[in-house]
Amino acid sequence: MQYCFLTGCYSGLLPKAPGTWGSIAGALFAALFLHYLPQSSLFLLSILISIIAIKEINTYEEQHHSHDDPKIVIDEIAGVWIAISILPDTSWWWIAIATLLFRFFDITKPSYIGKLDKLPGGIGVMGDDLLAGVIAGLVTGLLYVAFKLF
Repeated sequence: MQYCFLTGCYSGLLPKAPGTWGSIAGALFAALFLHYLPQSSLFLLSILISIIAIKEINTYEEQHHSHDDPKIVIDEIAGVWIAISILPDTSWWWIAIATLLFRFFDITKPSYIGKLDKLPGGIGVMGDDLLAGVIAGLVTGLLYVAFKLF
């Protein structure tokens, strides 16, 4: 059960770029979730999942003597959920933009995102993705406002 959770229902086991697959799976789940529940619920779910994931990642890393295993994509899922949960518009177009920006910030790790990535254990694995999600959501929101103004 732990492995299914950490790999995002095994989306992290797909070949090549598991983080991207996890982000796509997270975005698709978020779009479905938002059909039935409000964004605030997605935000709260991402916080809850993050807290659980930190503990489970710590346990996994102790058992497997590894840090930030690429197959673990629950961090990408929580990060993309954070980005989507703060969007001013949750149409598929803006969800796609937020997901792309999230991947950009998660891969390039600018500024404090990269610093959080260096922290040990689950907090390091989750922290950079959560901050990347916040920044991706805010940048997407700014693009939304700019698009509406012009």
